Amino acid sequence: MATGLSQIAAVTAMNVRNIPERWASSLVAVVGIGGVTLVLIAVLSIAAGFRQALELSGSPDVAIVLRSGSTNEMSSGFGLNQVTLIAEAPGIKKDDKSNPIYSAELYVLTEGKLKNKDADANSANLPFRGVSPAAPLLRKSFKIEEGRMMREGTNEIMVGDGVVANYQDIAVGKKVRWGNADWEIVGRFSDDGGIAESEAWADARLVQQVWNRGTSFQSVRLRLTDDSAATFKGLKDNLTKNPQLQVAVTREPEFYAEQQAMMSTLIKGVGFFFAILMGFAAIFAAVNTMLNAVATRVREIATLRAMGFGAAPVVFSVLFEAMLLGAAGGLLGGVLAFVLLNGSQSSTLNFQTFSQITYAFTVTPQLMVTGIIYGLVLTFIAGILPGIRAARMPITTGLREL
Repeated sequence: MATGLSQIAAVTAMNVRNIPERWASSLVAVVGIGGVTLVLIAVLSIAAGFRQALELSGSPDVAIVLRSGSTNEMSSGFGLNQVTLIAEAPGIKKDDKSNPIYSAELYVLTEGKLKNKDADANSANLPFRGVSPAAPLLRKSFKIEEGRMMREGTNEIMVGDGVVANYQDIAVGKKVRWGNADWEIVGRFSDDGGIAESEAWADARLVQQVWNRGTSFQSVRLRLTDDSAATFKGLKDNLTKNPQLQVAVTREPEFYAEQQAMMSTLIKGVGFFFAILMGFAAIFAAVNTMLNAVATRVREIATLRAMGFGAAPVVFSVLFEAMLLGAAGGLLGGVLAFVLLNGSQSSTLNFQTFSQITYAFTVTPQLMVTGIIYGLVLTFIAGILPGIRAARMPITTGLREL
């Protein structure tokens, strides 16, 4: 066994030392693998950004109340009396004036014009949320970046960073006309990349009037006294067992996880589909590189075999060289994705609400590792045939090259 391991180490070390002599073909393989992993990581970073904007923006001590049977806010609805009953449930945190911290909200869609789009395709459904004064206290990382908070009872609105970044003519100080009413933008806020940044906010009662919704709301957010399972269960049992209410109660992270599951699955499926298609081309390039490497080492391989080296060390050395190039290509793709894409703002359709949701491309360390692993897999497959060919090469064929 020791002899076998020493043979593998010797042959592999010799291969690695000779890579610079084949730099041109090796570079082709590295760039090919890098391009494939760049595409894969780029698409998966969309799913990661979408998850960041939804699931990871939720707080475990915030509960969302919808009408029973509703899968999203658009299909939910409450009357004012029901909102009052919900706000009186035990387990809700109080402010310094002993008022429960909750926000009864109304979610509607208005038309916005996306930036960097053709004139015929730039219209999009912009989420417009009517909120209560406590709404900022119910967002995980709410922060006013510019301007001020809107005032109740006025046609003042605030917009998230994502809205400003992705829509035309949206900025603090400007006026917009939505729902047959004029609105003045008085503030811009951030929420650490959360879904709130995709929205514009106004006083819920003004949104009710403009959209003719009477006194109805679609969701109620509640700040719990803590994030313990017992507190949440107590609140949920109280509300769901109340005969005057027909509601579903969910923690905010779980609610957003359900909202983003379908979109993330679709994005990941598309990403791997294109990565596999491009992977075939990368494999052919890597196979060509390794066959070239074997062809230039005919004499070396024959000499080693004549000296008693087995076939296994030769196969292993070829596979190791191929996977070394694959790791380099995977790392190249990951670095390029991080430099070119990480943090870049974009938007896509949220299939749950048919509105635009803004997100940032998020290239995580896990995605970079995924790219390297994919590069290793591709080059391992590509190295099998050249490795077997090198091992089966007749010794006499190589010795005639001396």
